[in-house]
Amino acid sequence: MSIDPQNATVPSSCATFLAFDFGTKRTGVAYGTRMLGTAQPQSTIQLQGDARFAEIGKRIAEWQPDAIVVGVPFHPDGAPHENTARAQKFARQLRGRFGLPVAEVDERYSTTEALAGGARDADAASACIILEQFLRSLT
Repeated sequence: MSIDPQNATVPSSCATFLAFDFGTKRTGVAYGTRMLGTAQPQSTIQLQGDARFAEIGKRIAEWQPDAIVVGVPFHPDGAPHENTARAQKFARQLRGRFGLPVAEVDERYSTTEALAGGARDADAASACIILEQFLRSLT
């Protein structure tokens, strides 16, 4: 995984983050802080369309993050695919709807890593992996 330098502009004042592992049917969620550099899984959102954004709005109200991190998938060789564009659109929608800084993180292999680690909820575990990768990039 790597940070997309074109989309990783997060002010240094941002200390708390919500991360999303976007999927067409399920979206993993994690919360973390810059100070601790760790992420905690949250319950996966199993909604689509506007219902998904209503639930995300509730999570943002609850956790009050300073910024959002979105995992963007790519093929192993780095080439984009259909879900790459969907995840990038999701990131743009979050930015527009909630007015928070949004960073995009290359999430190749996050689900594989989550499953290999024995995660019961691979989507939430993937969101943790994505967020922790992002937090490491800030130091």
